[in-house]
Amino acid sequence: MLRLTWVQPEDLIGHELRQAAQDGREPAAVAARWRAAGGPEAPLTAGASPRPASPYLRLLATDLLDELADLPSALADDEPTDLARITSLCPDWPAATGGRAAHPARLEAAWLGRAVGCLLGKPVEKLPLTAIRDLARATGNWPLTGYFTARGVPGELLARHPWNRRSAATSLAENIDGMPEDDDLNYPLLNLLVLQRHGRAFTPTDVARVWLDELPAGRTFTAERVAYRNLLSGLEPPLTARRHNPFREWIGALIRADVHGWTNPGDPAAAAGQAHRDATLTHTANGVYAAMFTAAVVATAATGDHDVHACLRTGLTVVPPRSRLARAVRRAVRLARDHTDFDTVVDLLHGTYAATHHWVHAVPNTALIAAALTHADGDFTGSVCRAVSGGWDTDSNGATAGSVAALLAGSPRALPERWTAPLKNRLATSVGDFHGAGFDTLARLTHLEATRP
Repeated sequence: MLRLTWVQPEDLIGHELRQAAQDGREPAAVAARWRAAGGPEAPLTAGASPRPASPYLRLLATDLLDELADLPSALADDEPTDLARITSLCPDWPAATGGRAAHPARLEAAWLGRAVGCLLGKPVEKLPLTAIRDLARATGNWPLTGYFTARGVPGELLARHPWNRRSAATSLAENIDGMPEDDDLNYPLLNLLVLQRHGRAFTPTDVARVWLDELPAGRTFTAERVAYRNLLSGLEPPLTARRHNPFREWIGALIRADVHGWTNPGDPAAAAGQAHRDATLTHTANGVYAAMFTAAVVATAATGDHDVHACLRTGLTVVPPRSRLARAVRRAVRLARDHTDFDTVVDLLHGTYAATHHWVHAVPNTALIAAALTHADGDFTGSVCRAVSGGWDTDSNGATAGSVAALLAGSPRALPERWTAPLKNRLATSVGDFHGAGFDTLARLTHLEATRP
């Protein structure tokens, strides 16, 4: 039986109830009606419940999703999605500079760093924090210093905490043979296509066109899958991000943001503006801010003129300061400065967010990325290992931390060979004509877009 993930109303309603509670709506009455009718909670890790709902429950879930969308939000004034309103709330919004092109070697390092961090996190994606720690300790790899391995892990431990099913065959140290396909690399490739075909003035609709041409629906997840479905239903951006989309503040827009920073070195305002146009196809509010923050951090790091702490401060200038994302990032940076043991930082972040936020939500994951970069002082190995060791969306967090830290490192030669050699300068993907491309080639193509008028 096919259980299509991330789109069934009965699977969306639980996530939307949680989203409503987080963004300042009052969902208690709707939640009571759903539970009184026997409606299930949202699936904990999967995108679909194991059994389909009755026709009655499915219709009720659809109606309740519409009711929840109409509820007013107490946070609306502090967390807009419109770019003009966002900039009006940011007193330190950076001045447009026009930027300058990053050297291709720095961009190659960024692509490599993103791939390394993603690959490190792939086998432990979806695993609980305790499992990540136990699996690494079992092989003497804690604190993390290298790729995960199954060699030496007791069978009983693997039976309790199996590796990510889709990734173990290609992302454990003994199995790595080039960079396997992953959405954390596919989306940057798609954004490279957006720039090639539509230039810097692209619109959310242009992003949608590229997706429909190049991105198989089965390769989308969470907010991206809902937006894709909404496009096929005839909706246009930004409605694609809002219609029955409880994932609109999750991490999907953040993982698409790096290219906007890579192509706007020294111009975080322009990078954030590009990220906003990309993100609003699928996300709202804090989901959009996470992308804008990341793009601005990356744009600042891409010049090589700033340390990681200045990059993170610049990233916060494009985020409404009273938003949940800004507050989470500021707290995470403080924690990373106050505690020498990064496990303590992670435990405090999990204590704040794990019970209330899905493991793919943008707010805790962005906070963890900022904490990892701060605590490692921008060091490449320290950054990717801390980001992955913190759990949640491990491959996405490792990818973003790796991109930023590699930009700061400045060239592929500055990245430890134990990380980059297994990638063999080869990327697997189903996007466009990029399958088998080298990271040096991707860097040249990115540099071309960064220098195109």
